[in-house]
Amino acid sequence: MKSRILVAVVGVPILLYIVLWGPEWLLAVSLAALAGVGAYELMKCVGAAKSSEMLCRLTVSCATWAVLCLWGLPEWLIPSLTLYCLLAFAAAVWKAGEVRAVQLLAGMFSAILIPYAFSSFFRIHGLGGHRGYLLLPFILSFACDTFAYFAGLTLGKHKLAPKVSPKKTVEGSIGGLAGNVVCGLLFAFVMNRWFGGTISYGSMAMLALFCGVVAQIGDLSFSLIKREFGIKDYGKIFLAHGGVLDRFDSVLFVAPTLAALMQLLKIQ
Repeated sequence: MKSRILVAVVGVPILLYIVLWGPEWLLAVSLAALAGVGAYELMKCVGAAKSSEMLCRLTVSCATWAVLCLWGLPEWLIPSLTLYCLLAFAAAVWKAGEVRAVQLLAGMFSAILIPYAFSSFFRIHGLGGHRGYLLLPFILSFACDTFAYFAGLTLGKHKLAPKVSPKKTVEGSIGGLAGNVVCGLLFAFVMNRWFGGTISYGSMAMLALFCGVVAQIGDLSFSLIKREFGIKDYGKIFLAHGGVLDRFDSVLFVAPTLAALMQLLKIQ
């Protein structure tokens, strides 16, 4: 718990500065760095960091570069991803027998989907409105996780997905969804009251509830991968919180979902 508090005390101010007040290039570089680290963690999880360093380095480089492309060089994205796919399969052929199919698939996921998820913040920012809206993917991910943890700790009795994450409970899941709705409505109130927002509270409640479900799917999905490969955490960059994929697993699912729904529901 001390480690978790330390990460929050240090990490939250840094996050707020980058998202709310830092220059846009700093946000882009930070998201690119997270994508690169996340790509490395997944490649390490599937054993590619040892069996195929070339594929691992190529994937990490592509994941980092893809976020920067989505920020400022969109015309370079498709050529870059095409080149990555060609080089990845070339490396697999060259190292025949050393690179497994699951490592190639993990590479594709890391180089394409992880950067796409992190770049969702650019799409949310492109909708216009206050930069405070960039906090929403974090709020609707971390709130669900936090409320689910404490609800499960105090009320949990019925296992939610024991084969994937034995400690998660149905009561915790419900608590997470409820907490997400409360935090979403609080966010809407703050934005409407002090930052010129016109968010419908009904729409926000539905959005927060849906994102809570998405957040829990994201959490369980990355837990499923960890259990498949027999690891506890993807990394240790956030101390007790684990690595990028441990801390931002829900965000990777919520951010692109939120970007699409905010555009559809015109939440600004």
